[in-house]
Amino acid sequence: MPDLSVIQTALNRAVTDGVFPGAVLAVRCGDRPVSRFYAGHLSTVPPGSPVSTSTMYDLASLTKPLATVTALVLLMQKGSCRLDDRVADHLPECTDASIGSATIRHLLTHSSGLPGWRGFYERLSPDGTIPSSSGEREQAKKAMLSLIRSEVPVYERGTRSLYSDLGFILLGLIVERNSGQSMSDYFLDHIVRPLRGPRIGFILPDRLHAFSDSANDETSAVAPTEVDAWRGHLLCGEVHDQNAAALGGEAGHAGLFGTVDAVLAISGEWLRAYYGRATILDRTLVQEFTRRQKPEGSSSWALGWDTVSMPSSAGRYFAARSFGHLGYTGTSVWIDPVRDLEVVLLSNRVHPSSRNEAIREFRPAIHDLVFQEFIGSG
Repeated sequence: MPDLSVIQTALNRAVTDGVFPGAVLAVRCGDRPVSRFYAGHLSTVPPGSPVSTSTMYDLASLTKPLATVTALVLLMQKGSCRLDDRVADHLPECTDASIGSATIRHLLTHSSGLPGWRGFYERLSPDGTIPSSSGEREQAKKAMLSLIRSEVPVYERGTRSLYSDLGFILLGLIVERNSGQSMSDYFLDHIVRPLRGPRIGFILPDRLHAFSDSANDETSAVAPTEVDAWRGHLLCGEVHDQNAAALGGEAGHAGLFGTVDAVLAISGEWLRAYYGRATILDRTLVQEFTRRQKPEGSSSWALGWDTVSMPSSAGRYFAARSFGHLGYTGTSVWIDPVRDLEVVLLSNRVHPSSRNEAIREFRPAIHDLVFQEFIGSG
């Protein structure tokens, strides 16, 4: 049996050492009950309430696999799109642009030629005003699409992988065009509701008050991130990523908030599908999406998911077939299908400042410790 106190002690020490104000860790291994650990407080500036297992965190780039990639698999199951469809097949505004001939597969493997990031939010909203209605969000998305389609490739498509938020913004727009729904509505209708309502979703500006009103409620509190100079205040329940904020809080690359159990609800669907068990996802597609696409080692990317490479944030022991993803705010999910092991870490390491990067050393260390306690020596 695992010594759970060892893991709890490590999480407590990370708070004391300033890795993050607080964090929640969940481990599911085989048929055992989920083990949950939590430590610290919601915030340090101002002092916040204690963290609980129901604390909601800004999931940052976990939005990519949990929302966008999961949505694409569901749409592919219906025949609405295919991996080798061109961007222009779904976003005709890109027909005459370089990115228009890239495929969905290129975007998922971060090999489309797009740059990793651009501060488009400053052009979309110089004064930091966030789109607060569906109409305003739609206009912001059209403007964002125009900016991305104008980008000149920064490398030859398919020759390398450069992690790109811009590519996933396009994938989010492809989900919306194919489904006829916004990202937030599609995610709610086709992922959250079929999974019996885990506490996860996009917090749009017109829904923010519902979260702000419960900020002091330990059962539904949202952990803050940092003061954003562009918006001029401490962010709590507002997406940390500024390009996602400029789109109104819903995007293919960022925007999800959720609890640790909610992340497990979706990661569990991927793992069950991997094994061919009953799930909303197709086994063949899941196994393709979680397979490293360039086995010779030039890139660790599967399709929207990352795989382990040394050194890895998943530590030293996760199997080569493992898949996962990180979030800038201090979140991660790693799944080892060989050992039937899922590990979710949620924190707000960017509070009070994103300059704090102590989590880089903590992530692999805590995964090694979890593996050793639940599985044994590597």
